[in-house]
Amino acid sequence: QVQLVESGGGLVQAGGSLRLSCAASTSIFRIYAMGWHRQAPGKMREMVAIILDGGIITNYADSVKGRFTISRDDAKNTVYLQMNNLKPEDTAVYYCEMIGAGYWGQGTQVTVSS
Repeated sequence: QVQLVESGGGLVQAGGSLRLSCAASTSIFRIYAMGWHRQAPGKMREMVAIILDGGIITNYADSVKGRFTISRDDAKNTVYLQMNNLKPEDTAVYYCEMIGAGYWGQGTQVTVSS
């Protein structure tokens, strides 16, 4: 059973930064695209960023372009989400996904105060 463990969430003021990490329990991590998603209270889960082809290709939701950066370290089986210039509307539970494998992390809470 593959486990994805997120960390790095917390409470931050608007304009601040956080770096989320998602560590996979298996080296098959490197053959999969990885994604970050988020779900705010009362809203649908939405894709935030994805990374594939060893990190060559990335894609972002319009709402986070220019502020968030997804990256991966295949040697550490870890994907990251650097979040800068955070806004209150970024408040949500953030989940990582091993795309196509059906594995999700348990989520990490990000709260941005105004």
